[in-house]
Amino acid sequence: MRTKEIIDHITGWLTEYCHRNGQLGFVVGVSGGIDSAVTSSLCALTGLPTLCVEMPIHQAASQVARAQEHIAWLKTRHANVRMEVVQLTNVFDQMMIALPGSEDKTAMDLALANTRARIRMTTLYYFAGLMRYLVAGTGNKVEDFGVGFFTKYGDGGVDLSPIADLTKTEVYEVARELGIVESIMLAKPTDGLWGDDRSDEDQIGASYPELEWAMDLRDRGIDSETSDLTPRQREVLAIFDRRRAANKHKMEPIPVCVVPAYLKES
Repeated sequence: MRTKEIIDHITGWLTEYCHRNGQLGFVVGVSGGIDSAVTSSLCALTGLPTLCVEMPIHQAASQVARAQEHIAWLKTRHANVRMEVVQLTNVFDQMMIALPGSEDKTAMDLALANTRARIRMTTLYYFAGLMRYLVAGTGNKVEDFGVGFFTKYGDGGVDLSPIADLTKTEVYEVARELGIVESIMLAKPTDGLWGDDRSDEDQIGASYPELEWAMDLRDRGIDSETSDLTPRQREVLAIFDRRRAANKHKMEPIPVCVVPAYLKES
């Protein structure tokens, strides 16, 4: 992997897209995770104004500390970077009070987790609207196009996706080249939507390298029934297939009901 050239390619793409669309810079939600650290760093490398927004909602102290450490590190290297901290815990709590509850606790917990992501999306677009910035997405290839591990109109609600063609393994390689702080490099990947320390692997049931293997297998059209797979590989493939099928609606364009012309005739 020609990492330095990939970094140059993405920063050039970001710059060109921003100029072509008459926008002035980028806004990125920084969570303390590897994807947002790499995305914000790539935006900063363009030299265009880059706003890093930290938006805690009942966030673990470790996640907050990592996010702030990364932004501080980024600001020492790039004069075009600035930071906003928006405390959203009270906003989320008021939403919980206003919304009706449900006897299905599992469904309600998931709906509330997605609500956190959508509150953050709204916050990022507030800043983007004020300053004519683009909201830069932080999703990687496996999340965005493999298993759909993102919130529709939450962290999936963005203007452009700089790292969505990179697997998680490739994101880490880019992060090493960029010099991302060690605390983020060593942290377990997590979406930070649950108010506890559960990781992405805890939620999905497979690690990112395992999911990358499954995605590659499926993209190459290999039939698992005729392949020599271990029991764990079959389990991972089943997890991948199940999640991809369930989240297919996230990864496709919004369907439009096309009304036949004859029905519109007077």
